[in-house]
Amino acid sequence: MRNTQDLQEFIDTSPFSPYQWLIVALCFTIILMDGFDTAAIGYIAPSLLQQWGLQRGDLGPVLSAALVGFAAGPLIAGPLADRIGRKKVLFGALLVFGAASLLASFAADLRMLTAMRLFTGFGLGAAAPGAVALTGEFAPSRRRAMFTNAMFCAFPVGAAGGGFLAAWMIPLWGWRSVLLAGGIVPLLLAVLLQWRLPESVRYLLARGVDGARVREILARISPAAREVEHFVLDTAEDTHGPRGLAAVLGRSHLAGSVMLWIAYFMGLVIFYALINWMPILFKDAGMAPRQATLITALFPLGGIGAVAAGMLMDRFQADRVVAAAYALTAVLIYLIGHVMGDLGLLTLTVFVGGALMNTAQSSMPALAAAYYPTQGRGAGIGWMLGIGRFGGVAGSVLVGMLAARHAGLSTIFLIVGIPGLLAAIALEVKRALRPRHA
Repeated sequence: MRNTQDLQEFIDTSPFSPYQWLIVALCFTIILMDGFDTAAIGYIAPSLLQQWGLQRGDLGPVLSAALVGFAAGPLIAGPLADRIGRKKVLFGALLVFGAASLLASFAADLRMLTAMRLFTGFGLGAAAPGAVALTGEFAPSRRRAMFTNAMFCAFPVGAAGGGFLAAWMIPLWGWRSVLLAGGIVPLLLAVLLQWRLPESVRYLLARGVDGARVREILARISPAAREVEHFVLDTAEDTHGPRGLAAVLGRSHLAGSVMLWIAYFMGLVIFYALINWMPILFKDAGMAPRQATLITALFPLGGIGAVAAGMLMDRFQADRVVAAAYALTAVLIYLIGHVMGDLGLLTLTVFVGGALMNTAQSSMPALAAAYYPTQGRGAGIGWMLGIGRFGGVAGSVLVGMLAARHAGLSTIFLIVGIPGLLAAIALEVKRALRPRHA
């Protein structure tokens, strides 16, 4: 039996196992439901306007409620995942957002629906940091960005799937059926997670947990783990550096942290401005409601391009790959406002713009996971996601204000595209300030 073995070296030199595929699949499904539940309110908004006799301005609180919860969730859950473990936080988050979405489907008025969406958002936000950290920590170094992006691209896929399901379910069973589905699936997933998902071995080693438990988990990746007496982390930083928020806000990481926050914030200004308001804007421009919903659903569907971006990030300058996607996003968003008269061109522009936008946004957790040490990874990812979520609130409010001022479609899409340029600049600044982390 070998005395010691570097953990990351063991993962890097072992074949990627079915057990690691299971971990990626479970985390993928968690983020998939994140995307589904987050976007659901935008897809049911036209039905709420009609059934409850609301004005567009009345939807502001309910559209923003989940985003406020989404911002608070990772701010709390990220540091908590570094303290009590990724798996426990994930399990609790699934219970919260599943139960809240289930209750939202029975809402009798806008006030109750808003309250339940707030709790739904909190659970959704709390799930993301642990899922990202787990995926990255079980992935080999040479393919970490690819696997992290592949997992996190489930968010736009879930958001797009929500649009296609909503277009089918609402005419048959009403808008409540969308929220009902968004509640039942996470609760079933929580049971599966508790049964099959392991705790992060990096977290266990950083907390000094007994080697037998670590060997038991790693033996599912390769039986060779049973021949090692002690696994060790790969850097002194992992065991002796600052922990949690102290690592995120410390002198060596603060500047990069702020740039990550700005980039993620700006990306979500774009995402939520469009996912929440495009169905309404297109409908007001004379498009049929079902057609408006289906075209909007193409926007998040483009996020599947994040897998290819992950491959590029593993081989080239990761910050520059993502910055380029953000800059091109700004151009495509601007063009949406100028092609409304051509349905085919509009559909293509929305899809390509969504592909660039969601590729960039889905790549951000991989940048954060690579930037922070183990003992601060949950907090670093969580705070980027949490602070960034306020961009979602800002995006929803921004378009609401522009619509209230009767701004034209071309003006709205011009203004919504500007944050893409700001996100690209922030990542270039991060790369210049901390080139060894880029």
